[in-house]
Amino acid sequence: MEPDDQIMQGPGERRVAEAAERIVAEGWPRLHRTWTSLVATGLLGGIDVGVGVMALLAVRRETGSELLAGLAFSVGLIALLLGHSELFTEGFLVPVATVVAGAATWLDLVRMWGTVLAMNLVGGWVFTWLVMQAYPDLRSTAAASGAHFVQGGYTLGTFCLAVLGGGVITLMTRMHHGSESMTGKITASVSTAFVLAGLGLWHSVLDSLIAFAGLHTGSTSYGYIDWLKWLAWAVLGNIVGGVLLTTALRLIRSAPMLSDANPRTRADS
Repeated sequence: MEPDDQIMQGPGERRVAEAAERIVAEGWPRLHRTWTSLVATGLLGGIDVGVGVMALLAVRRETGSELLAGLAFSVGLIALLLGHSELFTEGFLVPVATVVAGAATWLDLVRMWGTVLAMNLVGGWVFTWLVMQAYPDLRSTAAASGAHFVQGGYTLGTFCLAVLGGGVITLMTRMHHGSESMTGKITASVSTAFVLAGLGLWHSVLDSLIAFAGLHTGSTSYGYIDWLKWLAWAVLGNIVGGVLLTTALRLIRSAPMLSDANPRTRADS
């Protein structure tokens, strides 16, 4: 960006430009990682979210409060932030912006999405099995909570819950990149957990782990085929919410800055 352009920008536009630079600077290495790195970060992401699910189920069992359980889940999102692991729905804003900036391809994006989602689910499946063996008193809560999502039905209302879930988690990513303060980032994670889990929005990974916890009890009214059907519905809604509802609007505002933030463009200039 030329100095004259920077002079014409107000403080708000400069912050948008700085955020765009941070997004592409982070997105380029994320989309060009090795398979080993993708698998490892995806597995860790599933485990980190699993810690949040464990806390959520425990608080839900003890208090019966969905809102308090949502706050308890925030430990999972904080672990994702501080542990630098990866959650599938965190792959909307940053990677899509990086592709739009020309620093990666759509094939790179699909590769990352598919690998991270699969590894989130594998890591979460293993972790929730451990939780159910360690805390058998949580089994009835897990089975009931899992059934609430998997048997929630395929209606406009549940699709909107999935759209909102994808939009809210992507907003968290945007807030993380809009602040350089760790306190601000942690606040964004806690607030997002409260809205996401406390209000019962549908999230493909979080709610899959709750469903897995129920399935590990062997006494659920749903099975893995039912969960797979639900997963497809939730993933579709999350992508619509994360990419169209949240990411696209921010890309429109940041579009003039994205090409300038592309490391390849800078290298050629």
